[in-house]
Amino acid sequence: MAEQESNNQSPSFADVDLYETDRALKDAVAANGAVDEARLLGAFGRRWGAAEMAEHARLANENVPRLQAFDARGDRRDTVEFHPSYHHLLKESIGASLHCSTWTPDGARADAPAEVARAARFYMVAQVENGHLAPMITTRAAVAPLGAGPPLAAEIIRKVVNRHYDPGFRPWEEKFGLTLGMGVTERQGGTDVRGVATRAAPLPDGYAVTGRKWFMSAPMSDAFVVLAQAPGGPSAVLVPRFRPDGSINAIEFQRLKNTLGGRSGATAEVEFRDAFGWLLGEEGAGVRTVMDMVQLTRADCAVSSAGLMRAALSHAVHHARHRGVFGRRLWEQPLMRAVLADLALESEAAVALVFRLARSFDLAGADPAEHMRARLLTPAAKYRVGKAAPGLLAEAMECLGGNGYVEDGPLPRLYREAPVNAIWEGAGNVVCLDVLRILGRRRDAVWAVIGDLAREASDLPGAAATVAAVKSAFDDPSPEGLARIAVEKLALLAAAAALRACGSPVAETFARVRLVGGTGLTAGTSGLSAAEMDRLLGRAMPG
Repeated sequence: MAEQESNNQSPSFADVDLYETDRALKDAVAANGAVDEARLLGAFGRRWGAAEMAEHARLANENVPRLQAFDARGDRRDTVEFHPSYHHLLKESIGASLHCSTWTPDGARADAPAEVARAARFYMVAQVENGHLAPMITTRAAVAPLGAGPPLAAEIIRKVVNRHYDPGFRPWEEKFGLTLGMGVTERQGGTDVRGVATRAAPLPDGYAVTGRKWFMSAPMSDAFVVLAQAPGGPSAVLVPRFRPDGSINAIEFQRLKNTLGGRSGATAEVEFRDAFGWLLGEEGAGVRTVMDMVQLTRADCAVSSAGLMRAALSHAVHHARHRGVFGRRLWEQPLMRAVLADLALESEAAVALVFRLARSFDLAGADPAEHMRARLLTPAAKYRVGKAAPGLLAEAMECLGGNGYVEDGPLPRLYREAPVNAIWEGAGNVVCLDVLRILGRRRDAVWAVIGDLAREASDLPGAAATVAAVKSAFDDPSPEGLARIAVEKLALLAAAAALRACGSPVAETFARVRLVGGTGLTAGTSGLSAAEMDRLLGRAMPG
């Protein structure tokens, strides 16, 4: 025992209260209207910070899903087998309504602060395990287009909006709880969704869907929102796993993708062979029908990235506080403090940005300005936070040295999870071009959002210059080449405004470093003062 206590290894990072120890999270929750949720969020943070949940995360990722294309008789089965720990994680998340708490049983948006409260839970879960969150993301998002579906869609929504995890492979009518998936991307390209090759042929009672989807998330869902070409143009179709007569629908899993991250879950390549489905919305309006689904998925990607950043920061700080070198703890070494403080600054800004965005979703139904804010800043936040997360994870791994690179710990797994959030539902260029499309269609409304951000950040250094830079890029005769510059600056401005709205003590520091600039590009090069580092690191300590 004495030898174990003196080996200079940091103790296990487990049984942590993910809510009470996160100052930035608590500030963001309070500032965005969810302070009354604090007690429930505290219990949730203790549950997901428990060693038991970390162990389920490890087991679910070390025992990857298996495709069962056929049964023992050679008949098509097209199911995926998961480790029991994966099912445990799903049961916990569905029990906490991560898949549905922003909806009412009749398919309407839940009242505020439903989005902020769910974002807090989602953010904490993302610090522990991300692979099982795919069906939470797709189910929550896919409810949006179901509102334009046939009358039976109302019953499907009611079975989604409950806390019952029912993994059974049987018709949706026989189940107590449902999850939903989505299939949009095809082999020839995922960006130009209007050019989908999958076909939807009208039937007397629905549509026959034929074609291949290159990526289909959450393949064991009970139904999928699929984009296909109907006679009237690209259309959204809801394709169930079972046909109305109770037989298995013709949804054939070709293979499971060997993805970099998300190993506990599964993403399938799928062939539809006259699979039965119901039209959602009107023929030819498929892209418009699924737009809210896309927005909600992008918002979750940003929150997930913020959660990964917080997890990485927590592990790095925990290690530095216990590891000794040259007669002092790493935590006390000036250069390590500079690195950790920079990581904390990025994490704080990401949290403030995504929770203010969640607030906009909460208010969007009754406030056109907040609706536009959510529409504009969702792709911008996804771009900025999704890009920041992998670099921050890499720096956190360096803080642990060789231990950070070993699969026995969680950081390599978290590192592999980070890139997908920048890719899913629109990689960097795609979301930047989306911002330009919004600008082209709603220019006055975009300027109004930027004006609001300018006012909210008006007393912060660099805010005025950042607003001018965004406007200059947007007004350029060839704005596409400047789109990344504009969107990054827009997101930084929004993050600074969100920090100020939270009353964050690091708002001015962030503005000086990220809006004014002039500092280095890697962690530890921002030139923070000793007082600024003390402030950031005092808030970053995970317990």
